[in-house]
Amino acid sequence: MLVLFLLVLDLLSSRAAPPVPSSIPDPLLEYVPPEKELVDGWIQSRNRTGTRTTGLEGCGPCNPELCPQTRGCRAGLVLDSCGCCQECGNLEGQACDPGPLNVFYGLCGTGLRCQADPGPAAGGEDEEEVCVCEQQEALCGSDGTTYRNMCRFREAAFSDPELRTVGRGPCRTEPVIKVPPRNQVNRSGSSLVFLCEVFAFPMALVEWRKDGRDVVLPGDDPHISVQSRGGPLRFELSSWLQIEGAEPGDSGTYRCTAKNNLGSVSASAVLGVLGEDELSSYLSRSASEMKQLIDDYD
Repeated sequence: MLVLFLLVLDLLSSRAAPPVPSSIPDPLLEYVPPEKELVDGWIQSRNRTGTRTTGLEGCGPCNPELCPQTRGCRAGLVLDSCGCCQECGNLEGQACDPGPLNVFYGLCGTGLRCQADPGPAAGGEDEEEVCVCEQQEALCGSDGTTYRNMCRFREAAFSDPELRTVGRGPCRTEPVIKVPPRNQVNRSGSSLVFLCEVFAFPMALVEWRKDGRDVVLPGDDPHISVQSRGGPLRFELSSWLQIEGAEPGDSGTYRCTAKNNLGSVSASAVLGVLGEDELSSYLSRSASEMKQLIDDYD
């Protein structure tokens, strides 16, 4: 009888006890719904249309009706960090996130790709990735402006819907002086440089002359030299006139002239080469004039 009682008690105890779980869940772990997959801190899911999207943890369900309106996006639209709403894509030259995920800097806009900065200042250890236009060929706009690539043209066309392309390559134009030479005053025996930057297509020929002399510099003067090279931008030419050991006789007006088969343009600058006493007097007079201007302004 005692044995039967113990068997019944054991049977009742086994029914009341809950099953022992194979593993105990940690309450600090965030629950990920079965329709989402957590990958390296990102949640990948499918939106209502069935398209697979990507977003940061905690983005919540995608509801396009609640997305803010985007305006003024000159580089088009891209998905935000949650992979749901659209936002402005980054322009050419702006920092960007490589790959398809918008993590920190944002994604490049239409026709742009994220890559290491190709600029002349790049190449350091902490090389930044920027948006670079995929179509680098220059083109001519209907406004007569040369756009250095298709992305620059798209930016301009965003503000001017009537803008069209009229051909590949730069617009044919007479020379335009982008950076003219500047007036200078310095002491006798110093070295001086004048700069003249010109844009033109076809490429312009640049000449230097000193007013009052019908001679293309440097001529036969050993202390004057002229150098030219392409740049800093495409279809531009930079030309320098350098005077070594300048003397008072070098004072005067120097003229930069650029020409091609469509026309010519020129710009000039005045050079003053002074002795020590003259230079001291000139600097003192200039300081007094500057002080007077500041007093009058105040």
